[in-house]
Amino acid sequence: MIEEILPVDVMSAEAFDDDADIRLFAEERAAVADAVPRRRREFTTVRRCARTALGELGIPPVPLPPGRHRAPQWPTGVVGSMTHCSGYRAAAVARASRLHSVGIDAEESAPLPEGLLDLVALPPERDLVERLGAQSDAVPWDRLLFSCKEAVYKVWFPLAQRMLGFDGARIDIDSGGFFAARFLVPPPQAAGAPVPRLTGRWLHRDGLILTAIALPLSVSGSPVRATHTRAPSRALLGTENR
Repeated sequence: MIEEILPVDVMSAEAFDDDADIRLFAEERAAVADAVPRRRREFTTVRRCARTALGELGIPPVPLPPGRHRAPQWPTGVVGSMTHCSGYRAAAVARASRLHSVGIDAEESAPLPEGLLDLVALPPERDLVERLGAQSDAVPWDRLLFSCKEAVYKVWFPLAQRMLGFDGARIDIDSGGFFAARFLVPPPQAAGAPVPRLTGRWLHRDGLILTAIALPLSVSGSPVRATHTRAPSRALLGTENR
């Protein structure tokens, strides 16, 4: 599913259940030694996905331990993102010579818990969720907004190397399967140029919400909007985690 909203430069792999026979590298086992069983399963399966995707780039299996603020430590010359939620795990990777950063997120297709929208959304975003909900109740728009913010953060952090609050970027969602983010704080830098805005795609299907952003390189070295050359899903009525 996730490949439908990623450009062809990005390799991805996903899983809908966990495999007890997956082996971790020693550095990875140490990272989840004290974690609860569910967390260990998620951690393990999403790294299998990541190694599968890296294999598509010709990169052999390597340890992928979490680093600063739990961000995955990718091999030199690679950018990537991981996500997991109930019933889904995925990873996406690309050569750093093709993309500045990539961010994916997966969420279950369900409304946010009561009160959470007020904590994560700016007033214009809450208005947006209300307007979209009045047009269609087929998508949990509040959860989609949350997922968009997660994908934005995953693109932001490798570039800025600092945290981004929920109020650090304003999200606009197009009901046709696209979204945009405008930073309200000093933007990150890519190849020496500021990145004030990001654009991405979203997919809602089979009980999941998926979001993805790929920030490519341009000829001039300035960030430009990704070109998605895969055919869009017919389920984009619009139509997921880290």
